[in-house]
Amino acid sequence: MITRRRSLGILGSLAAVAAAPRTGLAQSGQPLVFVAWGGSTQEGQAKAWGDPFTAQTGIPVLLDGPTDYGKIAAMVEAGSVDWDVVDVEHDFAIYAGNAGMLEPLDWSMINRDELDPRFVTDYSFGSFYFSFVLGFQNGAFEEKPQTWADMFDLERFPGKRGYYQWSTAGVYELALLADGVAPEDLYPLDVDRALAKLDTIKSEIVWWGSGAAGQQQLASGETPMGMYWNTRVHVLQTEGEDVGISWEQNMAAADMLVVPRGTRNKEAAMQFLAIAGSAEGQAEMSRLLGLAPTNLKSLELLDDAARSVLPTAHADKGFTLDNDYWAANRDMLGARWYEWQAG
Repeated sequence: MITRRRSLGILGSLAAVAAAPRTGLAQSGQPLVFVAWGGSTQEGQAKAWGDPFTAQTGIPVLLDGPTDYGKIAAMVEAGSVDWDVVDVEHDFAIYAGNAGMLEPLDWSMINRDELDPRFVTDYSFGSFYFSFVLGFQNGAFEEKPQTWADMFDLERFPGKRGYYQWSTAGVYELALLADGVAPEDLYPLDVDRALAKLDTIKSEIVWWGSGAAGQQQLASGETPMGMYWNTRVHVLQTEGEDVGISWEQNMAAADMLVVPRGTRNKEAAMQFLAIAGSAEGQAEMSRLLGLAPTNLKSLELLDDAARSVLPTAHADKGFTLDNDYWAANRDMLGARWYEWQAG
């Protein structure tokens, strides 16, 4: 299944992956390979976590990517793992942990008690979290759009709509919210109802598959409104673009940090994760990129201005997407999504 930022790699059989042999423990001084999605986010992660990790351990951090789920599965199955810490989507972290692809995290080194329990499993914790929000151009309409229902109202708010291209938590949920489903009643997802609602704006959708692409379409006016990551709309605002955000029914989700099973740098990987999950490590990511921290103590380290633009400041208006549901149904949800897109 192709999903958000995902490769076309085949995951392989769960039995084969679970039976893959380990390849040894960490080797002193061997570079630690950190894999993520690239761009400014990975650069920020390297600065916030990689630099202090190297300063503390003397171990250099090598950056690789983008994240490729098929490659993770193939490396684990072959018993030859070259990636040590990987930034993945939440539903894949759950799926891969259940499938035996990941190392259990060493909670004697990582302070689990400080981490947001919404974004923690035995095999992963949140790299950062964000929200899907309604972004719009100020002045594009007679009134400012406020709700997901407004995004589907082509009479009051004419024009193209920016919509996330990949199958991921949020794409069906948004349509159901717009159709009147309450957040607490979303799951299990009524896929038929969601796609029927999306049919009403399908001709006006402009797909975006990366944060940069979504940012550009909103800034240029190609799409006067759409679903976007809150961080990307905030960046446009800081750059002087006249765009707005509605936080109504914002949908929170996280990227997760994992260690592929069989890494040669297991001990070093846990040391890296201890820094990445620390209050200061998470706070520094927020300072650099405006991403919400997953360490519950990080907010105390941020000033009022930094906190005000985070999903945590608008949690009363939003909810957390159910990635356990997505992990259990990812193949079906992806197949339906791409069939509908192509139809």
